[in-house]
Amino acid sequence: MKYILTTDKHVWLIQALLYTWKNLGWNAIIYFAAITGLDQEVNEAAMIDGANRWQRIRYITIPLLMPTFFVLLIMSIGNFLNSGIDQFLAFSNALNKEYIEVLDLYVYNLGIGSGQISFSVAVGVMKSIIALILFGLANTASKKIRGTSVF
Repeated sequence: MKYILTTDKHVWLIQALLYTWKNLGWNAIIYFAAITGLDQEVNEAAMIDGANRWQRIRYITIPLLMPTFFVLLIMSIGNFLNSGIDQFLAFSNALNKEYIEVLDLYVYNLGIGSGQISFSVAVGVMKSIIALILFGLANTASKKIRGTSVF
């Protein structure tokens, strides 16, 4: 386990953990900004009524954060096929190259490595169309479930 990034064992688990760690900071910034934008009078009224910290989180903060959560969920569903080529390109090597290839890296290797520019553009366009369809479906589901949507 000394050379964890150069082995082919558990390469997908390691990449998933790195991707989660990379996105954790951005999501935390968005949620902290949403929390600071909440109406503090509601929290103060709950404190006066005797609600403890966990009750305020459960009954006030989380329900007020639901619009932010659904916008981030819709955006992540629309961004589902983007795996972050930079991460996989940086961590691929001769030992794990056949295990680490994702769609973005496949398109990159087709276009740049093999010179099949037209086919790689077609795959990239199809990926974008599928992502747009997923975004539209998630937005429609949000409109039916919550009554509001992104657009």
